[in-house]
Amino acid sequence: MSDKRNNTQNPPVIPRRGPPGAAMHASGGKPKNTGAALKRTTAFLLQSRLKLGLAIVMTAIAVTLSTLGPWQLGKATDLVVSSMLATGTVDFAGIAVHLVIVAILYLGASALNWRQAWLINDVVQSLSRNLRQQAENKLSRLPLSWFDRQPHGEVLSRVTNDIDNITQSLQQLMSQLLMATLTLIGVIVMMLILSPMVALVALAALALAVVITRVLARRAQPGFAGQWRYTGELNAEVEEAFTGHTLVQVFGHRRRTEARFEKANQALKDHAFRAQLIAGVIQPVSMLVSNLAFITVVIFGALRVVAGAFSVGELQAFIQYIRQTGQPIQQVAGMATLVQSGLASAERVFELLDMDEMPPETDALAAPEKPKGHVRFEHVRFRYEQDKPLFEDVSLEALPGQTVAIVGPTGAGKTTLVNLLMRFYEVDGGRILLDGIDTAKIAKPALRRQFGMVLQDSWLFSGTLKDNIAYGRPDASDDEILEAAKACHVDGFASLLPDGYATVMDETGGALSAGQKQLVTIARAFLMRPAVLILDEATSSVDSRTELLVQQAMNRLRAGRTSFVIAHRLSTIRDADVIAYMEGGNVVEKGNHSALLAAKGRYFRLYRSQFERAEMA
Repeated sequence: MSDKRNNTQNPPVIPRRGPPGAAMHASGGKPKNTGAALKRTTAFLLQSRLKLGLAIVMTAIAVTLSTLGPWQLGKATDLVVSSMLATGTVDFAGIAVHLVIVAILYLGASALNWRQAWLINDVVQSLSRNLRQQAENKLSRLPLSWFDRQPHGEVLSRVTNDIDNITQSLQQLMSQLLMATLTLIGVIVMMLILSPMVALVALAALALAVVITRVLARRAQPGFAGQWRYTGELNAEVEEAFTGHTLVQVFGHRRRTEARFEKANQALKDHAFRAQLIAGVIQPVSMLVSNLAFITVVIFGALRVVAGAFSVGELQAFIQYIRQTGQPIQQVAGMATLVQSGLASAERVFELLDMDEMPPETDALAAPEKPKGHVRFEHVRFRYEQDKPLFEDVSLEALPGQTVAIVGPTGAGKTTLVNLLMRFYEVDGGRILLDGIDTAKIAKPALRRQFGMVLQDSWLFSGTLKDNIAYGRPDASDDEILEAAKACHVDGFASLLPDGYATVMDETGGALSAGQKQLVTIARAFLMRPAVLILDEATSSVDSRTELLVQQAMNRLRAGRTSFVIAHRLSTIRDADVIAYMEGGNVVEKGNHSALLAAKGRYFRLYRSQFERAEMA
């Protein structure tokens, strides 16, 4: 049995119960380094320098052919005038030659333009693919502490919306900007050849349009940065409201959620409006300057014709060239908006790619070949924030095959303890040993393969029920999967599904109840045959009948394995070999159930309060 999704064997991370961090501060405010974003985007493009160079050459040839067209038409016009003056008839044969040449020029230019557009599309899509791949690789190398501080929607917006915006901006820029720039150069050269004096008039108007565009584009840039920042925040609000839809309805927070959405939505609208308002002025102003240049050149050129310094054909060609400059100027002006929007997104993507990663493991050891599951915490110190220590001196031992239950109030550090064990965080002091080996010296993937995990929130992925069970061991056989399913009471309801084990699940496991999803995650851990088992409040979200099935499956799963059980319901861990009561980041009581009750300490009071609540219920 193979996993069709090419999944890693590492178990999911246990969500931290510690204090939440701030969101990604860098996403707000004014853009920091547009120049650096431009250089890095260019570096990505140059990875396809051969195709890019070929596209530039093709565009240059196409522009050359296009700019020769008006010149040929001007010669045809002069031929009409000269033949009429000389003979009183039109030289149709001579004109036909010029028109055929013009047709060949324009057809050749069109063919080259089509091919260069194909090449540019390939270059841009390759850049988009590389950016997405680097972003995905980056996310896999970021520490868990970074994810704790980020709204999921904000991260998704950077990886999807911002990269899509870069792609769309480049798609238009690369095809249009290259063509517009080379067209302007070609047209200016031809105008200078025809009449330097008239060309200078056109160039003055062109320079004015460039200055206006540059000033307005700079003013629009902060608006675009805010637009994409608030797009990320709005995505975070939508993602939170969608995933927590049931809780929002149950606790009557619909109006509050709507108010938060409306606030983020309005902020996005305001920033987008300001950006587009300024950007929207660029093209009309450029059109005005272009039209003024056209009128000036026509009047000035006509006077030159009357003075005998210009032929009618040359004036006609010049007018066409002026019209040809109008479109590129308007395109460049319009693309200033695309440039600023694309660079704003590029800054956000490169900001993600520049986040500090987990340090590389250079001299990591292999995990024990036949792990016994002997775990020992020795004077462990840890803090999430520099000035707020959580663990000062935590020591705890689990002998092979023992069940260690970790209990205590919310925020005591129960989940943090097992996160440190699996090296989702690194200890600040002390050490954690697995079969006598410091876990800090074991490669993380090898270390995490020693653990099986059942979380409070059942996590399934899009795939078949069989693939979900085999997530930790994609090479498991059908018989092994069936054995795990039967041991964990999955087989009973799997046979009732439309396609049995081939039934496709989605991320929510919509076809299954909460208890059934929990049993699937237990079967997944069972199939992994881990040395150490971690149960994070694994029975807290199921009904009493399902809890009995879960406990039976757990007893089979825990047999002969070291187990760490995090639970609020103390009735589920009375048979644990060791119960560690945590409070304020320290293990304040330790012993078995009977010993801790006899001590009449914190565990005793917690147990009695739960027993009394159960009696009252």
